[in-house]
Amino acid sequence: MLIFVVLIIVSFVIYFYNKTKQFRTRTVLPIRKKWYAARASMALGSFMALFGINQLFVFQSAITYIVSAIFIVLGLALVYYNYKASRHYQAFLEEEADLNP
Repeated sequence: MLIFVVLIIVSFVIYFYNKTKQFRTRTVLPIRKKWYAARASMALGSFMALFGINQLFVFQSAITYIVSAIFIVLGLALVYYNYKASRHYQAFLEEEADLNP
């Protein structure tokens, strides 16, 4: 399905953007680096889940169902865990920006 392919590409672009921002952030801002890492991992999790869903439509076999289920569960777990981490770090972003000019 075309919509899943587009969403997979968008999630990969978001992953690449956040990972680049994580590496380019100054080392004096550790919370911002962790925030970018959590956002990148969320995008990677959505990539995995969407890839698993897409494979369910492309191939129709028992092995595909098992592998897709693993991808979907791992992807959703990554999204959930890193969403919580991102919200946790986001609370400290303003405080860190005030401390480091």
